[in-house]
Amino acid sequence: FMKSKNIPSDIKSKSLKEAKLEMSNILDRFEKQDVDLENSTQDYERLLLLSRHIENLFKDKLSKIRSTEKKTNNE
Repeated sequence: FMKSKNIPSDIKSKSLKEAKLEMSNILDRFEKQDVDLENSTQDYERLLLLSRHIENLFKDKLSKIRSTEKKTNNE
């Protein structure tokens, strides 16, 4: 698995909405019949990085939620 340090800064700076939109655009290109192998490989690698970034965003959000729950339960 790719660590977040391997995710390029242009992807790390994307919001969830921006990352999902770029993923959608890549998937749309995959569905076209006229894509070439080299671009498809680059798109696939980018798709993996975007997916990892989104996963990290969700993990961070979950961690914040759990932290808030612990504080609330300890009061």
